[in-house]
Amino acid sequence: MPSPVDVALADLARTLNRVGVRWFLFGAQAAILYGSTRVTEDIDVTVELGRITPRALVEALARGGFTLRVRDTDGFIARTRVMPVVHRATRMPVDVVFAGPGLEERFMDRRRNEKRGRIELPVATPEDIVVMKILAGRPHDLDDVRAVVRGLGDALDVAYLTETVAQLEDALGQSDLMPLLKNVLADLRRGRRAKPVAKRRRVTKAKR
Repeated sequence: MPSPVDVALADLARTLNRVGVRWFLFGAQAAILYGSTRVTEDIDVTVELGRITPRALVEALARGGFTLRVRDTDGFIARTRVMPVVHRATRMPVDVVFAGPGLEERFMDRRRNEKRGRIELPVATPEDIVVMKILAGRPHDLDDVRAVVRGLGDALDVAYLTETVAQLEDALGQSDLMPLLKNVLADLRRGRRAKPVAKRRRVTKAKR
């Protein structure tokens, strides 16, 4: 029997694909696909609106079984670029993040298709999940980073990670992101607790 997360993801994917927007799954649910074992009851997706207005997306999501979790929709979206909804059938909270220029565009172009149960989803790459979670920097995010890095093993694109985190530090005026990445990579070199995966499984790049 499908889990509540799977049911909500299936309805969400169906709705977003129907309106024709580019999107990808990120956050904890994406990390789980790449090796994290943390249990979480929420869903995070990034959406590139293109020619679709936020209001049109709200209406499409409502038809697809989702309800807004805030009243001041326009004001909240303008302040946060996030549309928080809940899947009515499962009560699963979903945060729909609107993609901005720059790094999120790169993540969107790099996303790839992954299977979760019977559904295929566009998902941020493992390296991009690591970047996002290092940027978030909370203890459970760093736990997810370690799990994803252990799962990738030698397939991890260290050069891409290092370059992207360095660019983030420059853009944000921070100097604390690279040490986090280096600590995780040092743990990997010292030996992973979980059995490493020698090769990435075959994946299909998401349609642009």
